[in-house]
Amino acid sequence: MREKSRRYNPLVISICLAMAIIAVYWPVYKYAFIEYDDDVYITANTNLSSGLNYEGVRWAFTTDYSGTWHPVTWLSLMLDYQFFKNWAGGYHIVNVLFHIANTLILFYVLMRMTGAVWPSAFVAAAFALHPLHVESVAWIAERKDLLSTFFWLLTMWAYVRFVKYPKITNYLLVVALFALGLMSKPMLVTLPFVLLGLDIWPLERKMSYKLLVEKIPFFICSLIDCIITLIVQHKSGATTAIKALNFHTKLDNAIISYVTYITKMIWPSRLAIFYPHPGNELPTIKVVICALLLVLISIGFVYLARRRKFFAVGWLWYLGTLIPVIGIVQSGGQAMADRYTYMTFTGLFIIIAWSAKEFVPRQRYRLLSLLAVVILAGWGITAGRQLRYWKNSQTLFEHTLAVTKNNYIIHTNYIVYLNEAGRVDDVIKQCYELLKIRPYSAETHNNLGIALARTGKTQEAMEHFRLAIEYEPNYLLSYFNLALALQDQGKLEEAVFYYKQAIKIKPDYINAHLSLATALIELGRPSEAIESCNKVLELEPNNTMAGQLLENTLKKQKTP
Repeated sequence: MREKSRRYNPLVISICLAMAIIAVYWPVYKYAFIEYDDDVYITANTNLSSGLNYEGVRWAFTTDYSGTWHPVTWLSLMLDYQFFKNWAGGYHIVNVLFHIANTLILFYVLMRMTGAVWPSAFVAAAFALHPLHVESVAWIAERKDLLSTFFWLLTMWAYVRFVKYPKITNYLLVVALFALGLMSKPMLVTLPFVLLGLDIWPLERKMSYKLLVEKIPFFICSLIDCIITLIVQHKSGATTAIKALNFHTKLDNAIISYVTYITKMIWPSRLAIFYPHPGNELPTIKVVICALLLVLISIGFVYLARRRKFFAVGWLWYLGTLIPVIGIVQSGGQAMADRYTYMTFTGLFIIIAWSAKEFVPRQRYRLLSLLAVVILAGWGITAGRQLRYWKNSQTLFEHTLAVTKNNYIIHTNYIVYLNEAGRVDDVIKQCYELLKIRPYSAETHNNLGIALARTGKTQEAMEHFRLAIEYEPNYLLSYFNLALALQDQGKLEEAVFYYKQAIKIKPDYINAHLSLATALIELGRPSEAIESCNKVLELEPNNTMAGQLLENTLKKQKTP
């Protein structure tokens, strides 16, 4: 009976893990898209509508849309779109299912490698319930986190199988799963080092050149993916914000972030979708203290690893897997991000679980189990509370602004959300608040101008559009909005000038071509208007507005 009980323990644990995730994440089927990347990835991405056909697959593998190359993620979202269209709940449900799958695979892979059921169960439960992982699960745009981790864990599973049964087919399966993971998110570039760590513990393979040679195809795949990613991000301008900081500042932020992630793992509070980079304002004393802590922890774990290798493997897992996103070579202007911990915390969870197994006497296991349940329950409750903020854009943005300072990115997205919701007075108020932080922001001046124009303050609105152009000469929307305001005031020649400026910046800007055509008609220049309409139809043959405008203009020309 004892053997039978042991045999069924993993199944019972798996059911409990799945139920725990459902208990935390079940409300997401009612949640909306977030107007921060969800629009770019899904609601405003017309490429998804082509579905899983030749054209869709070709686009997924060749596009640099959104500044990242991750074709498998695009294919996943295309498949979702075929089923759910614009129902956000469907995408959320799929995210939760991936999170359940990742948790269970992690549990079984650890258990298969180590033979330890309960430490593996704790690591899987911590992975399932930790509040910092809410971002990866509740944010549809982070499907790439879930999908890449899915292939990461399958790669580990296949690798363990290959070590046990070293056949070429098993090896090729490991490489194939790794490649699929890289095509889901570049975060997997560090996985070859993790596999080397697993060779040390728990697989206990004899260190030799053979193990390094065995990883060469993985390193080649990682190198190719890094090159593609850097090219795509440079082309999209995603690295501009981080390039503005010198290496010393980025290194200081990385050191502080390593320690901050650990503190947030232990005490997850004041979590936000975006943590603004402090720039050059990092206090030297804080950097020094964090650096000393990291050095002391590293020395301590190396010393303990002489007899218990999991200390070194878990710590290097944490340090190493964060390198691509710690702030030295990453894109974007964030200081850190909760989503980056989705797989990296696993190394720390392993240290905690196997330390308990090794150092706590058997007679204290009941007390240890109770402590583990309390910790996991606390994380689960906190995760449920954090999840509520992801209900919609408003709740998420307002919470983020409440727990962070000078958060320009989220403040701007909040203003856009308020603008789309028609809350003009709130937009004006928030724009003036944001201009106190960034007085030279072209985007904020443009948003303020739009809001003021809606309230009838056209002259004041135009002043802000002009300021936006002054601060950012290639800011497209300000030219267009200024032209609209001028056209409303009957200043058609000026309007035509600014429409043409917008078209110079973006030659395929359809709205500018259409508005230019209407202004030219009002000026009595139908030939030029016809030219603008034809340009629109060249860009978008089924544009009904351009077709109707062209037809009406031609009729007027024929009328004596």
